[in-house]
Amino acid sequence: MTLGVVMIVLLIVLIVGWVFLSVFGAITQQRSAPFYWTVLSVGTVLYILLLVGVSLYLALSVKAINLNRRQSNFIASVTHELKSPIASMKLYLQTLNRHQMPPEQQADFHRSMLEDVERLDHLVDQVLDAGRVETAPEPADFENIPLHDVLLDCAETICLRYRVDRQVVRTQLEPCLVRARRGDLDMIFRNLIDNAVKYAGSPPEVEVRLTRSDNNRAIVCVEDNGRGIPPAMRRKVFGRFVRLGKELQRDRPGTGLGLYIVRTLVGRMRGKVRALDRPQGEGTVFEVELPAVRETQA
Repeated sequence: MTLGVVMIVLLIVLIVGWVFLSVFGAITQQRSAPFYWTVLSVGTVLYILLLVGVSLYLALSVKAINLNRRQSNFIASVTHELKSPIASMKLYLQTLNRHQMPPEQQADFHRSMLEDVERLDHLVDQVLDAGRVETAPEPADFENIPLHDVLLDCAETICLRYRVDRQVVRTQLEPCLVRARRGDLDMIFRNLIDNAVKYAGSPPEVEVRLTRSDNNRAIVCVEDNGRGIPPAMRRKVFGRFVRLGKELQRDRPGTGLGLYIVRTLVGRMRGKVRALDRPQGEGTVFEVELPAVRETQA
């Protein structure tokens, strides 16, 4: 803040000095004097440098303000995500402690508490994953992974997490190998399929497709029938802490870290990820492109 004020003050001083020199030169008719032109040239260079400095400072300030806002949203989101299952478990435990419940109702309470624990576990895992992706893995950790098996496992995991029928997530998968870490691939596609199921319409429709392109790239499309993403936000959603809408008005849980994890890991594998419109009706398609292992190397 102090630096910005100093630069603006210097900018004003230069403008005033520049005007004074121009008036002085006009009065004394010394426009051709070497001293006058030297001072004017130096002032012009300093003016341009200060103008660039002020512009950069303002741009960085806006970026910092946006980051602070996203971090505030993240804190509000995580606080809500932590308090909700804890409050729910506390209520169930107090009820079980104070009242004699029939076995069937006790089983329902235990099942609900287990769901709350899984919700907390998922939240903690996502925050930890966001920290881990900052550290690049050693290339020696990479191995040939059957991507179609990873996608099937991720689809099963997410269906179990949300207690939905396995048919909700349809799969069309060509056999394909990629060179990566299994854990990284799990993080990428668990996050994408989780988002697809979470934000899908009613009834939910999610499709996961894996194809191999002619230029030896594995292309995965995760498609849902939700509300979609506005065009202006399709790049921004991959930033850290970015979520659509206002935190207190959201009806879906989340931290704003999932797509940041996806983008970071895909980029590390020399791949690409982008958000697209669904070809038929409302919804979103996340397309991930990764280098595939050549069949001669498999």
